[in-house]
Amino acid sequence: MENTPQKDSLLVHLKKYFGFSAFKGNQEAIIRNVLAGNDTFVLMPTGGGKSLCYQLPALMVDGIAIIISPLIALMKNQVDIMRGFSMEDGVAHFLNSSLNKAQIQSVKDDILSGLTKLLYVAPESLTKEENVQFLKQVKISFYAIDEAHCISEWGHDFRTEYRRIRPIITEIGRAPIMALTATATPKVQHDILKNLGILDAQVFKASFNRPNLYYEVRPKVSPDHAEKEIIRYIKGHPGESGIIYCLSRKKVEELAERLCVNNIKALPYHAGMDAATRSTNQDRFLMEDVDVIVATIAFGMGIDKPDVRFVIHYDIPKSLEGYYQETGRAGRDGGVGNCIAFYSHKDIEKLEKFMQGKLLAEQEIGKQLLLETVGYAESALCRRKLLLHYFGENYDKDNCENCDNCRNPKIQFEGESYVSTLLDAVLELKEKFKADHVANFLAGVADTSIKTYKHHKLEMFGAGSEKDARFWDAVIRQALVKGLLQKDIENYGLLQLTDEGRRFMEQPYSVMLTQDATYEEEDEDNAIAMNAKPCAVDDELFNILKDLRKKIAKTKELPPFVIFQDVSLEDMCTQYPVTLEELQNIAGVGAGKAQRYGKEFIEVIKRYVEQKDIIRPQDMVVKSVVNKSGLKVSIIQAIDRKISLDDICEAKGLELDELLTEIESIVNAGTKLNLNYYIDEVIDQDRQDEVYEYFREEAETESIAEAVKALGMDEYTEEEIRLMRIKFISEMGN
Repeated sequence: MENTPQKDSLLVHLKKYFGFSAFKGNQEAIIRNVLAGNDTFVLMPTGGGKSLCYQLPALMVDGIAIIISPLIALMKNQVDIMRGFSMEDGVAHFLNSSLNKAQIQSVKDDILSGLTKLLYVAPESLTKEENVQFLKQVKISFYAIDEAHCISEWGHDFRTEYRRIRPIITEIGRAPIMALTATATPKVQHDILKNLGILDAQVFKASFNRPNLYYEVRPKVSPDHAEKEIIRYIKGHPGESGIIYCLSRKKVEELAERLCVNNIKALPYHAGMDAATRSTNQDRFLMEDVDVIVATIAFGMGIDKPDVRFVIHYDIPKSLEGYYQETGRAGRDGGVGNCIAFYSHKDIEKLEKFMQGKLLAEQEIGKQLLLETVGYAESALCRRKLLLHYFGENYDKDNCENCDNCRNPKIQFEGESYVSTLLDAVLELKEKFKADHVANFLAGVADTSIKTYKHHKLEMFGAGSEKDARFWDAVIRQALVKGLLQKDIENYGLLQLTDEGRRFMEQPYSVMLTQDATYEEEDEDNAIAMNAKPCAVDDELFNILKDLRKKIAKTKELPPFVIFQDVSLEDMCTQYPVTLEELQNIAGVGAGKAQRYGKEFIEVIKRYVEQKDIIRPQDMVVKSVVNKSGLKVSIIQAIDRKISLDDICEAKGLELDELLTEIESIVNAGTKLNLNYYIDEVIDQDRQDEVYEYFREEAETESIAEAVKALGMDEYTEEEIRLMRIKFISEMGN
């Protein structure tokens, strides 16, 4: 390495190669350390400018810098950027499995000629014997290990091949080592330094705080409900770039397709796609041909797109490190970045099941990382404070004003006695147990672990049994953030008192705690119904549509409810559909009913919208890719085959009442069903005629209660009346 340049010299090179007039944060100090030939550890959040910390010194010194990177897409992106700064394409190359023999030879020729200053390699490529022998011929300026968290089993993206980097470096030839990552807890940081053999490295840490990012967690009531919320959000932010992360490849494909159906420019990205398609989709996102990428976690590492305005997690991530890194891809230009995660405890259960086939040690690590994520999702504390604490950084403000919990503060309560009880319990357990064990111990839950250590026989067992383990989890989490407890860095997760915690034990003081958020599993239909009507029904339009319905009903000699039920009119007065396609998204309106009666309604609504200058909530209309209601389809098919309703109930595990509700839904949406084969068996013809005539001549509404009252409770069962109403609406309305 050459002598460290003066500051003016560094700025000259910065301006010459990259066009910048000043360094960001501690970039200058990092670069000086690299140029001085020292080992360097860089912990810098996404968007902080990590890449420049190895790019500039690589261009300034003799030899070639070896950049070890985990993803082909990341390498391609970085090489393209470097070539954009240089007159010579050969200034940067990558060496990986995507190249053929001729391309590999061309890369090696440029390296041997001295033209190449940066060579990006995957760990797998670095360990190939032919590459090791080739690199022994070359003067290496330094090694930069990007995404260095992959070294640690406690990192969110552990890769075994990363742990073989140090022996290979030794074989090729020792040169200064630089490790860089955007996310590393104190435990992960120690693992990286130890594995690379650079415990004496100069450590540079930037703040993890990204004040421009807004953090929010929403309950995932159901997959369909979450998808609808995502579509509504994107339609409310037209033209903005965003990334949606899913855990499974299947969900990536499904969600991308559904976004496209809803006129959102979106593409999928996951490791199961061929390399060419992945690369094309990534480039189209970078070039703004599409607005949204739906991806697994493989997407985004090192991708330099500054104007990503939202990052949505359809599935809650497996670790807070993964979550932080993925959300960090939003707002890299300092502009708005909205980070929304959907959370359901059912998803956590799925992730726990995925871990069952792994080694016990891996399961234990995975479980601890998952518990941290659950704690983040369920906590009512400032989300920024929680994230920064996780990475070993204190956030002093009580309200960051840019997360859902701070904008909508939860209930607080005096927690002095709870904290005292908690700290007593940690000491009672000799500071040798993790949060879940301590929470169960306090709540009096004698699980396997508690019994194994005979802790259910200790005096303090159940000392906090008036509260459940979930409550004590929240107290532990807040005691950690307040600096009263800490987790042992070497034995990850073991709770220990801090000096401040011991001072509290000697002289307790007031501690305000926050009640955790609750994510109860709501009824899906209710949740969707609530979300389907974001504003009040337009009463003026409702009366206009009722008059139109009455006029059409009179012409057709039908009761008005056969045309459209009130619930359908109400939905029209919320959504303002102006095409037959939009009308089919209205409650209780299917394709058949829309075609039969819809034209006059949409003409009236369109005229009304224009006259009143109404801005329609089109973003609330969410289309499905296909009608995924397999139950309804199978019911229609069974009725077409004239299978008894009793047999359908048995086959589908339904009560007759539930089956009739499904059939009513099918018929009300405009599908014609012929139930005569069943009705003729269970209701005499005279009785059929009487109920049918009631609906034709007397009924003012579709109400079953009114029909029972008019026809006589002792004469007809509710079941019989429902069957005849289905027959009537199907024959007369569909």
